[in-house]
Amino acid sequence: MPDATASVLLLGATGQVGHALRRTLAPLGRVHAPGRAAVDLTDLTSVRAAVRELGPDLVVNAAAYTDVDGAEEEPERAARINAEAPRVLAEAAQEARAWLVHYSTDYVFDGTKRAPYTEADAPSPISVYGRTKRDGEAAIQAVGGRHVILRTSWMYSRRRSNFVRTMLGLARENDRLTVVDDQISVPTWAGWCAEATASVCERLLAGDDMPEAGCYHLAGTGQTSWYGLARAVFAQFGRTDVTVEPVSSDEYETAAPRPAYTVLDSSRARAAFDLPATTWTAQLSRFHKHVRTADGERVARG
Repeated sequence: MPDATASVLLLGATGQVGHALRRTLAPLGRVHAPGRAAVDLTDLTSVRAAVRELGPDLVVNAAAYTDVDGAEEEPERAARINAEAPRVLAEAAQEARAWLVHYSTDYVFDGTKRAPYTEADAPSPISVYGRTKRDGEAAIQAVGGRHVILRTSWMYSRRRSNFVRTMLGLARENDRLTVVDDQISVPTWAGWCAEATASVCERLLAGDDMPEAGCYHLAGTGQTSWYGLARAVFAQFGRTDVTVEPVSSDEYETAAPRPAYTVLDSSRARAAFDLPATTWTAQLSRFHKHVRTADGERVARG
């Protein structure tokens, strides 16, 4: 077990994964989660200063520019947050002799493969967002030191903008929806991702039987399309009154191109960090229970 007095710097604590990490990382030590006013990832000086002033044992970077279409209009801002800030974090973490855990995305791949992507597959992003995330990975790896990059996919939670929340919101006013059926990946519940990340961090802080530094895929098992996910969401939430019709990506225009297939093979992370294999459908079921519990508590509080 890691020392419970370990110091953890968590960036992006108001985001989907970051919010859940505040809970899952708490047993590992003192979690410091400065807000954007204190640490602005577009201000590289403040990023470096945050690590130097705290001198943490572990830095977890859950902050990112995640607006895939917006990145096409703001490439410099996306690059600053997704590529330059991770480089500075890696340098500062190395100076502090701290582990850096950083999240990346399935969108670093071009989607032309038709078998699950492994860490050995070369990134080839097709959007600005994907390129900036790939550049962030490369920057961390160039610095070296003690780092773990966790690539994940199709994140959802009760917070922020995400596909599951969007579908449930649209279903309040529509009983018929069209959803893209030719993009395939692995949906990931932020709560599950935070739990798995805490297991990774526990191993890193324990210091014994140390896994290799580098990149790992962190997603559930199985795969589906956005259409398949929408149907599963409505079934899980009892919205059998909503009809979902499949459409192709050509019928749904977006500013940024999306890769057609980005299923991640997470077997390396499961073996290295002793993580259980969890299907994406099991994660969705747990998410539903989480939402019902949270909503029930809110009603009880009045």
